[in-house]
Amino acid sequence: MTAARYQKIQAILAKRQADLTVLAEHIYKPHNLSAMLRSCDAVGIGTVHAVDPTGGVPTYNETSASAHKWVNLHVHDSSQAALEHVRNQNMQVLAAHLSDEAVSYLDIDYTRPTCIVMGNERDGISEAVARYADAHIIVPMVGMVQSLNVSVATAVIVFEAQRQRRAKGMYDQPQLPAEVRQAQAFRWLQPKQAARCDEAGVAYPELDDDGDIVWETLTETP
Repeated sequence: MTAARYQKIQAILAKRQADLTVLAEHIYKPHNLSAMLRSCDAVGIGTVHAVDPTGGVPTYNETSASAHKWVNLHVHDSSQAALEHVRNQNMQVLAAHLSDEAVSYLDIDYTRPTCIVMGNERDGISEAVARYADAHIIVPMVGMVQSLNVSVATAVIVFEAQRQRRAKGMYDQPQLPAEVRQAQAFRWLQPKQAARCDEAGVAYPELDDDGDIVWETLTETP
């Protein structure tokens, strides 16, 4: 382990936006889900939600640039379960949906706790989600095509969210508690040891400034 890698991970976790997320509803093309995760990681979204991704278990490919290693994907059995989960975190629910009530994605305040729901290119979001959402948003188009690829649309929207949040200084101070950041850093840097600790039900040991395990802080050897 190198100190530089450990410090980079700490810097990344310090900018994670705990109250900003994306819900991928029935995104059945693995490369789209992979690309969505990549964009989310790029703007500091640490957790993405999904409903029934390909085969029930996400499949990743080279387009993700290993983003699935750095973004937690929370898979739900239903859209209702996913929406209840984010609503319990007091998030506004914005559905990317072409409707008579839809507004430009630029007219939304993303500095509020926010969940952005994206549907697949064939069917869009479900009617249940459309009814549940606080607002419908679109990316205005001035060409012949009506919409963007879902992964591209996701990138456009989340980077606007990043722009607004940066302007408000929301990346300047960590949103995640120190113990949460440290635990996530341990899982990334020491995945095998983290799995052993989880299996044994013991707390993770501390990491030194180089990201190496301080063994004497391990409460019980897994």
